[in-house]
Amino acid sequence: MAAPLTRPTTIEEVKARLDRFSSDESNKAGLNYRPKPSDVFIATYPKCGTTWMQQLVHCLRTRGDMGFAEITQVVPWLELSYDLGIDNYAPQISAPQAFKSHFSWNQIPKGGRYIHVTRNPEDVLVSFYRFFEGWFFETGSISLDSFATELFLGGSGSGKYWDHVVDWWPHRQQENVLFLTYEDMVDEPDRMIERVADFIGINLDPELRSIALENSSAAFMRQHAHKFDDHAVRQKTDPRCGLPLSGDSAKISAEDSGSPKPKISMQLKARLQTNWQQMVFPVTGLKDYHQLRQNILAG
Repeated sequence: MAAPLTRPTTIEEVKARLDRFSSDESNKAGLNYRPKPSDVFIATYPKCGTTWMQQLVHCLRTRGDMGFAEITQVVPWLELSYDLGIDNYAPQISAPQAFKSHFSWNQIPKGGRYIHVTRNPEDVLVSFYRFFEGWFFETGSISLDSFATELFLGGSGSGKYWDHVVDWWPHRQQENVLFLTYEDMVDEPDRMIERVADFIGINLDPELRSIALENSSAAFMRQHAHKFDDHAVRQKTDPRCGLPLSGDSAKISAEDSGSPKPKISMQLKARLQTNWQQMVFPVTGLKDYHQLRQNILAG
């Protein structure tokens, strides 16, 4: 009898399991995809509102369809589709075709339209940690500081947060790029819905505006959490990574679960800011994330 599958308890084991998350063939298929000019790519660093934007785009193009079992089945993950048995060229439920991706600007296939969402790096780190805890490592076995040092500052399978910011930044004013921040999606959902609808070519009548506000709200997505929890992805990836299958992902529920939010130490805050100064400031001229957000707001 085979030994029961277990979750990692060390960073080294997490990294080893992550190396098996996707195949080279799947990554290559994503890189080699040939977009139509109307194709929409929701291209973000992980934990920057990817699922939220998938739901908003799908809602706008279908007037609120919720008939899917899991969002990735209707807005495919470009670089993981091959492994999931999804044909990226297959017709989707409605136009425009839409895809999720964690590719950087330099990687992502060119010729479509791109929605890039970024987020305060401190919040990305905490969200990433809570997402992995209890899934990719045993709860309580790895500290936030260790996770930050080895997987966030060092770079995950999707690269480094800082590299995504500086890679997308020079393209923020291109006609085919919509550069948004997670915080503005939270603070001004109505305005963000208008901008996304205009960008993807959807007429936002009053009824659709109301549907989009409701269906992309945190309360609605928590109510339908199983449609946004990556269960379809994890059924394929967890066995390959040697992880035991479990019930729910923390994608929707973690930040609203009431469980204690890990606190970032002052030393870790300083390290995050040092990375910003070393990697982001020379490209953008912006001293911190607050300045980046203000720059985006100013247009």
